[in-house]
Amino acid sequence: MEDTTFSNKSAPEKWSKLETLGHLIDSAANNHQRFIRGQYEDCPKIYYDQNQWVTLNGYQTCNKLQLIDFWTLYNQQIIEILKRMSAESLERKCQNKEGSVFTIHYLITDYIKHLEHHLHQIVEY
Repeated sequence: MEDTTFSNKSAPEKWSKLETLGHLIDSAANNHQRFIRGQYEDCPKIYYDQNQWVTLNGYQTCNKLQLIDFWTLYNQQIIEILKRMSAESLERKCQNKEGSVFTIHYLITDYIKHLEHHLHQIVEY
C-alpha cells in the first residue's frame, strides 16, 4: 500500500490508516495492562482517551513499517500472555472508565473483535 494512501484522511477529524494502526498499538498497550494487572489486582480500573493517545503519539507522522513492526511484536507478546493464562485468571475482573465490570475472558474476546474491526479499515482481507 502506498504511503500516501496510508496517511490520507477522509476528513480532518477522521483517523488515517496510519493513525488507526497506531490506535491498535494503544489498544494493545491498554489491554496488556488489563490482561496482566487483572490477574493480580482486585478489579483494576484501566482506561484511556483514545483520541489523545493517537494525537500525542504523533502516529500521523510515524514510519509505516516501524508501526507495523511494533504492532506485530506487541501482539505476539499478548499471545504469549494469553497462552499462559489460567482458567481462574480468565474469570478475574477489570473495570472500564464508567465502572462497568468485565471478566478478562470477555476483555480478550472484545479485544479480538475490536482488532479485526480496525484491521478491516486498514486492509481488505
